[in-house]
Amino acid sequence: MEIFLEELKLTSTNAERDLYESLAEVYSIITTLEALEKAFLKDSIGEVDYTETCSRLLKQYKSNLADENVGRAFGDLETFKREWDLECPRATERLRVGLPATVEQPTHRAATATTVAAASLIAAVTENFITFLDAVRIGMVSKDTLHPLLVDTITAVNKVTDKEFENKGKIVNWLITLNQMRASEELNQDQARDIQFDVESAYYGFKATLE
Repeated sequence: MEIFLEELKLTSTNAERDLYESLAEVYSIITTLEALEKAFLKDSIGEVDYTETCSRLLKQYKSNLADENVGRAFGDLETFKREWDLECPRATERLRVGLPATVEQPTHRAATATTVAAASLIAAVTENFITFLDAVRIGMVSKDTLHPLLVDTITAVNKVTDKEFENKGKIVNWLITLNQMRASEELNQDQARDIQFDVESAYYGFKATLE
């Protein structure tokens, strides 16, 4: 962070100062995320705290880069890392995926729930799948529409089961694809058709785990 503080002192306008402050925040987010990933791998932080903190950092990272000026100055992650001499392989992978590790690959079995609670969780999964598929069918295929819907879907699934099922992995692959798109960017017709097929197949695969 010292190098950013030095740059801040050299700025001559409020706009430049705001830009460098935003870039410094991005730098801080990346380094914090790297430390968080290391702590999680060493079991130094619990799953719940890890998931909440990681989700917050990912959201802050995306929010900062959504600013056009910040995004332009940032360029891309690899360029930013080279420019500021950042070594952060774990944070790089987490930013590429765009999801906490606990959501991407749940490491625990879903807790045994009462019949009523279990039914409620299953209903939430069904609702999330249907909401996502309806959005695709009516042509709402921008990243900023589909990505949060698909995150909600896989999060709901993981509350019910951590079993692998048909096309569950493709949900994560699509999340990575969407995460790497610009907010306003849309899937093309072939991608929209593919994602609808994959998510529908995943829904049937999820239902098969309940039988």
